Amino acid sequence: MAHAIEADGLVKTYPGDVRALDGLSIIVGHGEILGLLGPNGAGKSTTVKILTTLIRPDAGTATVAGHDVLRRPDRVRRVIGVVSQRSGADPEASGRDNLVLQGRLYGMGGAEVRRRAAELLERFGLEEAASRKVKTYSGGMRRRLDVALGLVHRPRVLFLDEPTTGLDPEARASMWAEIARLAGDDALAILLTTHYLDEADRLARRLAIVDRGRVVAEGTPDALKGELHGDAVHLEWREAPDEPRVRAVLGRLPGVRDVIVDGPRLSARTDDGAAAVPAVLAALDQAGMPAAAATVARPSLDDVYLRYAGRRFAQADVAETGGAAEAVAAGGVR
Repeated sequence: MAHAIEADGLVKTYPGDVRALDGLSIIVGHGEILGLLGPNGAGKSTTVKILTTLIRPDAGTATVAGHDVLRRPDRVRRVIGVVSQRSGADPEASGRDNLVLQGRLYGMGGAEVRRRAAELLERFGLEEAASRKVKTYSGGMRRRLDVALGLVHRPRVLFLDEPTTGLDPEARASMWAEIARLAGDDALAILLTTHYLDEADRLARRLAIVDRGRVVAEGTPDALKGELHGDAVHLEWREAPDEPRVRAVLGRLPGVRDVIVDGPRLSARTDDGAAAVPAVLAALDQAGMPAAAATVARPSLDDVYLRYAGRRFAQADVAETGGAAEAVAAGGVR
């Protein structure tokens, strides 16, 4: 088979005309981590629910491990592991019992499932807590158990939906290391949804940046950042400046391009940020619009998102949350 996951033109609309997906298409290769990156409400979780056969799209097609999600959902469910945003573990049962039950649900025999449970408890550093009730686990321990539950039956494709949300930095780093091992040592195809830019940059071999239910950019993290030649210049004012005047001032400066003004913030690109900033600040000062702060940075995924979506990632996260809430209230997901 050509790819582990293929989705083409997925569309999903929830009651209230909440359009969660608007023609989304992605491909995930075998042994590859694809990072589905976007703010809350962009359509990431809806994509996962379609690909894991939990909901049906209004339009479009999708296959997972060669099986059509609409025609053969039973076969899809046999070959996938899913780690959702909310833990699926029984808090009143032990970690070991949760793993054994999960294996039996997939038809694994007694001796086989006990061996697999012991293997996963060791792999995820949960041996000492194996007999404890899950409700006594820390947040990081619960997320490790969630991933182990998704791996009991040795799936060919793993879906990780916001796997590190709410974890402390140490627990996040530990989870990152395990996810990288799964793709490398186990050759699993992994679809990772996240709204953490650093997580996507660190883990994903390729990224699909999603905004308003569509993929707006796709490629390796380095390639996407490499498309933005030169440096990023960021300016801030205490109050939003006159945008046409700002654009007119900067438009007269050589080498300053891709100017985007968002309220009191401005982003632009230039070949040499260190050399351009003094000229930019001087020109704005002469025009009576002195900036309160200025920074220069190498291209980041936030700059990539800004280029393709026309707004910063954090602002999109806030803006889309309302739509996500509407979808959830209507029985949908993000």
